[in-house]
Amino acid sequence: MNTKNTALSDASAPLWIGVNFWSRSGGPLMWHNYDAAVIRAELSQLAQSGCNVTRSFLYWPHFVPKERTFDQDVLDRFRDFLDAHSETNLSTIPTFIVGHMSGENWDPTWRNGRDLYRDTTMVAEQGWIAHEIAKRFKDHPAVCGWLVSNEMPLYGGKDASPKEIYAWAQAMVYAVRAAGATQPVSLGDGAWGLEMTGVENGFSVRSLRELVDFIGPHAYPMQDDEMRQFLYAAYMCSMAAGFGLPVIMEEFGVTSDFASDANAAVYYRHLLYSTLLAGSKGWIAWNNCDYDNLAGQDPYRHHPFELHFGLIDSEGNPKLQMEELSSFSEFIKGFRGGLTPGKSQAAIVVPEHFETILPFTEQSFRSDMSKNMLQAYVSARSADLNIEMTREKDGFPGNHRLYIMPSAKMLTTTGVKLLTDKLNAGAFLYLSYFGGSTNNQRGPWIPWLNELFGVRHKMRYGLAEPIQEDVVKFLFTEKLGDIQPGQTLTFAAAGNANSLSYLPVEAGRTTKVIAVDHNGMPAVTSYPQGTGVSFLCTYPIEHFAANTANANPNDISRIYRAIAEEAGLLPEVYTDDCRITIGTMESDVGTVAIAANMTPESINANIFCREDCKIISAMGEIILEKIAFLPYEVVVFTLVKPDKTM
Repeated sequence: MNTKNTALSDASAPLWIGVNFWSRSGGPLMWHNYDAAVIRAELSQLAQSGCNVTRSFLYWPHFVPKERTFDQDVLDRFRDFLDAHSETNLSTIPTFIVGHMSGENWDPTWRNGRDLYRDTTMVAEQGWIAHEIAKRFKDHPAVCGWLVSNEMPLYGGKDASPKEIYAWAQAMVYAVRAAGATQPVSLGDGAWGLEMTGVENGFSVRSLRELVDFIGPHAYPMQDDEMRQFLYAAYMCSMAAGFGLPVIMEEFGVTSDFASDANAAVYYRHLLYSTLLAGSKGWIAWNNCDYDNLAGQDPYRHHPFELHFGLIDSEGNPKLQMEELSSFSEFIKGFRGGLTPGKSQAAIVVPEHFETILPFTEQSFRSDMSKNMLQAYVSARSADLNIEMTREKDGFPGNHRLYIMPSAKMLTTTGVKLLTDKLNAGAFLYLSYFGGSTNNQRGPWIPWLNELFGVRHKMRYGLAEPIQEDVVKFLFTEKLGDIQPGQTLTFAAAGNANSLSYLPVEAGRTTKVIAVDHNGMPAVTSYPQGTGVSFLCTYPIEHFAANTANANPNDISRIYRAIAEEAGLLPEVYTDDCRITIGTMESDVGTVAIAANMTPESINANIFCREDCKIISAMGEIILEKIAFLPYEVVVFTLVKPDKTM
């Protein structure tokens, strides 16, 4: 059976911009408290605010009060709900299996504890509702896609195997397609599986990509660093992008109980533009409105912060975050030919050990990798690199010129051999040492470390080489990119007794010591091999930052930028201030640059173009001097190359 719909992959396809929708008339209980006039007013307000889509929910206990039996009144209300979308020029993505919602699981009374994945009668029941709803409403013009569930790992549990989850998902998707529905379909699971987070929950993006048409991350980060907080969703988009499917930011948002509306708006602004740069094809915020009038109703009674995720308050007034979504929607509409992320030849390596539970390894290994890769992503964006993720398990696909291995403890022999081949063919490699945060075989699981980097390590078996300093300093003795001899970069040390360890090495005859530490020992080295160059950092600088609150920006980005320059990958447009991040996209009007001030400070920043391009502001003016950034401001400008006329 052909299950695929590739419409979202078209670069010129309209991007989904909208909200997850529950009416203020009832929240999850809206189908029994249905107010058609209120719902039409809510949808009209969303459409006027720039939304073109909602994600809607078929609350299971109300839609199917008895096995294989719909509540006909609820079905009629759902049809009216779809009609209301058409009347307001909105589309919707119905979600079939809605048992989990906002901090509570809601079973139909007839489930009787049956397993949702392994009990064939319950799998059949779920397939039935997906098939019947798709059959009834597949031709309704308001339906633009389908989602099987809402955060199914929280409802069905996380102990099912990937094979069991695949069989369940296959039954659901096939039920939709057997009904004749052709719209894009995905699972609604949140994309929280092993390949994305390093934590197994049975939902394997790698295997499930055969069934679904898009990947939909749900991102609600709780970080201790503002740049990591702003860029976490973009990192998740980049992690998902390598699986060959469109990525939709299916859920994200902020409760006003955890952040002021002004700060929530800042978060929305940075998430929207950074995930656009990371290749997202849609944004569906959580959620449309607040529910103060439902304060006594579960789940809001016991999860009161769920009352206030709305973009519109309980009185119908748009919040500042709604204004951000509206502004972003207007920006997107200005590019009728679509926006494509700028080409990248720099990539962060995702080790096979991150997404495969190999024998006698432990969760801490994968947790460290997750934190270190996120920090490397933030540092790469701070260096203005259009960065991608490349997976060891896939053989490092793509034609990247720079491979970044941040605080990398583990690679397989196969991966190292593949990287060595790329190095010999002209690639640049960067690896920073990391022995791990536990004493389980503490040390680098990187075969042929000496040969790869032209050094002789002097590690002692079973012993960490302790870092005593609170701040590690690298004194540069050789030029590296724009870092000049005599300059010092600093890194706040953080970790535990195992991870606060460095790699003592001696440089080989053809190895260049670029920077030394406070003891005069090699801190950064370079080694020519074939037509490429390998760079070794003997300290786990990304792990330091990943374990430090408010660590960004920092000097890791200086090293990344300098190595990228050595590799001939100086960004097309960049700034000399690492508090500003810049990324590029290609459009029907040329190269579009998106620059973001990641701090609460006003900044005047120099903007440089690699090809001496003209920088054109949104007002059509040529920018000749520094750009003034307000706190947390995002500035968009276009680049006109020398051989083009304005």
